[in-house]
Amino acid sequence: MASVGLLYAYLGEPARAMEYYTKAFQLRQHASERERLSIEAAYYKQVTGELDKAARVYQEEVANYPRDATGYADLAGIYSAEGLWEKATDICREAVRLSPDWVVGYENLANYAIDSQQFDETRRIIQQAQARKLDDSGLRSDLYALAFLSSDARSMAEQLQWFAANPDYENVGLMLASDSEAYAGHIRKARELTKAAIDSAIRADNKEAPGIWQEIAAQREGVVGNSTEAKAFAEDGLKLYPSSQGIEVEAALAFALVGDAAHAQSLSSDVNRRFPLNTQIQSVWEPAIQGQIAINQKNPTVALRALHPASDELGNIQFVTNGSCLNTVYVRAEAYLLAGQGKESAAEFQRILDHSGIVWNCWTGALARLGVARANALQAKSSQGADAAAARVRALAAYRDFLTLWKDADPTSLY
Repeated sequence: MASVGLLYAYLGEPARAMEYYTKAFQLRQHASERERLSIEAAYYKQVTGELDKAARVYQEEVANYPRDATGYADLAGIYSAEGLWEKATDICREAVRLSPDWVVGYENLANYAIDSQQFDETRRIIQQAQARKLDDSGLRSDLYALAFLSSDARSMAEQLQWFAANPDYENVGLMLASDSEAYAGHIRKARELTKAAIDSAIRADNKEAPGIWQEIAAQREGVVGNSTEAKAFAEDGLKLYPSSQGIEVEAALAFALVGDAAHAQSLSSDVNRRFPLNTQIQSVWEPAIQGQIAINQKNPTVALRALHPASDELGNIQFVTNGSCLNTVYVRAEAYLLAGQGKESAAEFQRILDHSGIVWNCWTGALARLGVARANALQAKSSQGADAAAARVRALAAYRDFLTLWKDADPTSLY
């Protein structure tokens, strides 16, 4: 049962995976010692979300079975969820050494490199995998991200062609393209591609990943002022897979971003009831949702209290294609802006730009540029002399940067 859960997790369907991990956990006493450790660790990671417990079991698994690559890879995955890229990289290298023809090891190692802004190292790792004739959607997603981050349209198109030629993964390529269009302000084109991605995924019998994409699309619509579309997208996403943790938290944030506090709070309360011990829900998702609700209520003090920085807020989110959109950081930057603290707001928006290897083509990366401009403009107004002049220069440069990115964007109420 645990192996079936692993398969669904790899296919981007964590809710289905949870069902099988839970069944395996209930029957774990009938398994061997080695199997029991794997089952318990997967349960804590995938079902309850207790990353600290999962890490301890994986550490025991590695200690007891040091020649098994999967234990190292799984432990590295926990470290990456905690934002501990160096530890994740070191232990994942051991997984690759033990199993040099296992594509997942290279895929994870490449992910940690790109998360750490080590783009040349990411390419080197992928080349090593390709030299062994290894290939999969994860490596192709990383290649697309590298091309996007270097503005290499030709390479982006090459990766999209690979996805298009592989029916099971066509939907991933379509959603990557959708996010890139939205990043440049092409909202209408992004909508079309999102719909195509969802249709393709459903044909491949995957409803959870497209539900999450629908919610991310709802967030994109909401932050540019298209509230009606955002609410409709968020409601439709929930219908695709109502029991999905990922869909529910993304939807809660989408509703919060458009000022629908009732819907956002209802979903947030349900997630907290179902997953009270989940590390990322408590340290990443709940602060972002509650912080945004407080911003909508013009209460930056409450927002910033909810958004107290967490040590793992830069960690990988399991159910998205990129590392993370860093929503908590984005909402905190908006809270500082509302509070009139331009310097602090600019620093938070800049954190998003400085971690492009995590964010990729998520909407937060595009709007962080505008955020830096607005935050520095605020700082210029509240400062004097050289400080004001320097902030004004930074604001103008950031505005130019954003307007260049959105030079042919669709009309929105963003401005």
